[in-house]
Amino acid sequence: MPACTTRRSTALTRLTAVAAVAVAGTLVLTGCGDQTKKDSSSSGSSSSATASSGSTAGTGNSAGAAPLFAKLPKKYQDAGVIKVGTDASYAPMEQTENGKIVGIDPDLGDALSKQLGVKFEFTNGQFDGLITSLYTGREDIVMSAMSDTKARQQGLDDKGKKVGKGVDFVDYYMSGSSLLVKKGNPKGVKTLADLCGQTVAVQRGTIYEDAFKQQKTACGSKGLTIESFDTDTEAQTRVKAGGAVADLNDTPVAAYIAQKSGGAFEVAGSPADAGPFGIAVDKSNSQLRDALQQAMQAIIADGSYAQVLQKWNANVGALTTVKINGGS
Repeated sequence: MPACTTRRSTALTRLTAVAAVAVAGTLVLTGCGDQTKKDSSSSGSSSSATASSGSTAGTGNSAGAAPLFAKLPKKYQDAGVIKVGTDASYAPMEQTENGKIVGIDPDLGDALSKQLGVKFEFTNGQFDGLITSLYTGREDIVMSAMSDTKARQQGLDDKGKKVGKGVDFVDYYMSGSSLLVKKGNPKGVKTLADLCGQTVAVQRGTIYEDAFKQQKTACGSKGLTIESFDTDTEAQTRVKAGGAVADLNDTPVAAYIAQKSGGAFEVAGSPADAGPFGIAVDKSNSQLRDALQQAMQAIIADGSYAQVLQKWNANVGALTTVKINGGS
């Protein structure tokens, strides 16, 4: 089960907020994607703007010169702005610094703006009201590390109850559970199965602990020793000291911890049971959806997508093909 997508195995459906702090840094990371934020498909709460991004989207491109400007609905061509709803509480995807929204999502918005010729204007709000903001027209799109799931596409809550008309997703990043190991990966672990016979460290009461417990069962007679701590900082310290082989975190969070750790950690292997984050668009807005898909594919092709992910040490979740509603 990925720590921060809603593509869950039945054993790991419990949602738990996790605070991850880089041992060698000072930045507090609040994981775990949209699992620490309420499922927006089940709430009508409105988002409240508390900060705007410092994006200069579109700067240096006249509207007519932007390659995909003509693909946009006239509404956005005339306005010159696409309003983006986000919950800026999940580094490195989106966070606030000095009153500005920064991170992977705003940086990708800047890159997309150069293709589309309009500014991406990010507004900070409550995660559980973001999809509702599309229905009301307060926001044009949602870009907030939101997992693309069939339930959200269909407007269903976690119990399968219809709570909205649903949304379409333009997928842009693959996230799952990733192992955070000591730099150099001395035990050479790449998958959960490689942990059998080893000792791992994890924050107590989280879905990551559940994942390790599930793997312990799978290890059978080889076993798996799980050391649980009150905070993820303590778990990281145990890994850094060599007392444990690995900690477990959401993919971009693990990558960001490694980046901020001063060379203490790295991410091992590929994300487990990964699923896509997607840009949510109202189903009635298919022209905007298709323009976003083309623009995202274009920034992958020209390398600017990879540059953004490299900046935040998050290449491990990069996509090569942009799908619409590719989640399950």
